[in-house]
Amino acid sequence: QLQLVESGGGLVQPGGSLRLSCAASRFTLDYRAIGWFRQAPGKEREGVSCISSSGASTNYADSVKGRFTISRDRAKSTVYLQMNSLKPEDTAVYYCAAKRMYYDCSDIQGPYDYWGQGTQVTVSS
Repeated sequence: QLQLVESGGGLVQPGGSLRLSCAASRFTLDYRAIGWFRQAPGKEREGVSCISSSGASTNYADSVKGRFTISRDRAKSTVYLQMNSLKPEDTAVYYCAAKRMYYDCSDIQGPYDYWGQGTQVTVSS
């Protein structure tokens, strides 16, 4: 079973940057699109971004467009989410997820087969 592990979360001031990583173990990420989601306390889970299996296609939620960049390193079987110009409303637990085989990123929301445990991002002064 594909296992995903997120890292890179932490506390950052408004306007700052963080880079999240999503690494795979046991199996490669190469054949699946990968999405990033976030969930703040009391709010529904929100799809943030998605990258195709090849890395050639990406998709972003309007709330993060122009500030977040998703990328992948196939050699390391890792997907990254570079987050710049962070705002307090970006505070949430961030999760990466692996899409069902052969699905692209035209719809960030799903379907996904595997999820990581999440990493906390807190944006506060």
